[in-house]
Amino acid sequence: MTVSADGLPVAATSGDPAPPPGVVVVGRFDQPPGYGVNRPRGADSWLFTWTTGGQGRLRHGGAEARAGAGDLVVLAPGVPHGYGVEPGAPHWEFWWVHCQARPSWRSWLRPYDTGDGLYVVTPTPDAVHGRIEAAFRRMLADARWTGTEAPPEMAPGDESVAVAHGSAARELALCSLEEVVLLTAGSARTPQPRPGVDARIRRAQALIAADPAAPHTVRSLAGHVALSPSRFAHLFAQQSGQSPMRALREARLGHAARLLESTDLSVERVAAASGFASPFHFNRVFRERYGMPPGAYRVTGSMVGT
Repeated sequence: MTVSADGLPVAATSGDPAPPPGVVVVGRFDQPPGYGVNRPRGADSWLFTWTTGGQGRLRHGGAEARAGAGDLVVLAPGVPHGYGVEPGAPHWEFWWVHCQARPSWRSWLRPYDTGDGLYVVTPTPDAVHGRIEAAFRRMLADARWTGTEAPPEMAPGDESVAVAHGSAARELALCSLEEVVLLTAGSARTPQPRPGVDARIRRAQALIAADPAAPHTVRSLAGHVALSPSRFAHLFAQQSGQSPMRALREARLGHAARLLESTDLSVERVAAASGFASPFHFNRVFRERYGMPPGAYRVTGSMVGT
């Protein structure tokens, strides 16, 4: 007899029922060899799994994935699926969540669709694993919130299954899960630096990417990485193929494009929020980069996203 990710005891080959839609169920398991769940009819809810140790195998329709530490694997509803400990692995330790995914998550996960609604987000940088773990623990605590007192603190080892019954508890749990999706899908999509790039240049590139709207200059970036402005500018161009200010402009334009796609901020506010002092300059360079003015890009982006 095994236990499914619903917290229900089931035989390894059974079609055990998944939680009903509209609830959030979260827990953490460390399962031995032989553990497995099979749902020939799929589930009405999404299943999110985050592996912290060992290895699992997940099948979803005709697609299959192996999950190791640091992998987020997501199963969409309505598709026959099964999952369990990878044959030959000593165990599978993982967080799991059953819920209804927020609509915005689909676009974040879409690049990782391996077929039939099986999303595999890997690799994710080690640097974000601690925060992801904290988000899951917070999710587990918030799912138990009654709404009348402070959310409970999670004691180490207290990782039994929790079900978010109240609307506030569900929303808090979903907020933590959204953080997990952003940290994994967002970091996995971050372009990796080319091999051999100087660590100081990688640091400068990271500073630009993290906050493109900041008032960066060649001098300020050089100061952050302990180089003279002239040496920094030369090394940056040599190793990245573009000047620091060109890289900054590209990052600001990309930031502006995302704001146009996802917010209703005016073009003037998008320009300011992206680090452009002049809306007229912003309109000109945006048109050069994307082939249309910001207003037209917003309309086109909205049509594509619907």
